[in-house]
Amino acid sequence: VQLVESGGGLVQSGGSLRLSCAASGFTFNVTAMKWLRQAPGKGLEWVSGIFSHGLTTAYADSVKGRFTISRDNAKNLLYLQMNSLKTDDTAVYYCATGYLGTMGKDRGQGTQVTVSS
Repeated sequence: VQLVESGGGLVQSGGSLRLSCAASGFTFNVTAMKWLRQAPGKGLEWVSGIFSHGLTTAYADSVKGRFTISRDNAKNLLYLQMNSLKTDDTAVYYCATGYLGTMGKDRGQGTQVTVSS
């Protein structure tokens, strides 16, 4: 399993970023996927999950209405569109296999998102 995140960066509060995750080494189109994040000095936090078919999604209350998870099974890509970013969203963002929670052994190396005030 290989998961490679990209798209992170520095953005001002209220701005937007789109994260991508390129997946390989497993059958992506039958695997639920999720985004996790870890803020400085804090534990790993589940952000959002999506079923394999892409029709069912879930979000943490902290990002609901601002973030949108999606996937392109033809390209083995997972996305996280992040709008109305807040300083509290500053974290390293990881894509991982699975739908809910922070458990699981397959996770990417992460991409840094920094939101400035």
